[in-house]
Amino acid sequence: MKIFNGIEELEQAVGTHLGYSDWHTVTQEQIDTFAEATGDHQWIHVEPEKAAQGPFGGTIAHGYLTLSLVPMLVWQVYKVEGVSMGINYGANKLRFPSPVPVGSRVRAGVELLSVTPGGGGYQVTSKVTIEREGGGKPACVVETVSIVVP
Repeated sequence: MKIFNGIEELEQAVGTHLGYSDWHTVTQEQIDTFAEATGDHQWIHVEPEKAAQGPFGGTIAHGYLTLSLVPMLVWQVYKVEGVSMGINYGANKLRFPSPVPVGSRVRAGVELLSVTPGGGGYQVTSKVTIEREGGGKPACVVETVSIVVP
């Protein structure tokens, strides 16, 4: 866990890889709960028997479930102290290059791309790559934008 004391320290880290989160196991219960919350009950996510005969050999996490892990995983990589708050502002780019089968362990790597004044504070743009243990391609690559308010 990297801890930055204020925006100035964070700005000095632009262009660097900040590290990796802990591994997180994606469970069928988590997938089912996400399906309930979003209304996305596609069989490749929630029907293990049918999915076993499908293209992935079992159920897979929703792409947006994988994306929704970003805050939890990134908070394990770094934090900025001495600020009043940080909020999600959006994403510039998002891709899901490979699936996340149930039972997979995933983690996030974070590269700090920019820190610029704007949005009532500072816009912090990071490239977050979620990788699957033993996987070749990343499961998710997203350029996130947050607002950090001093």
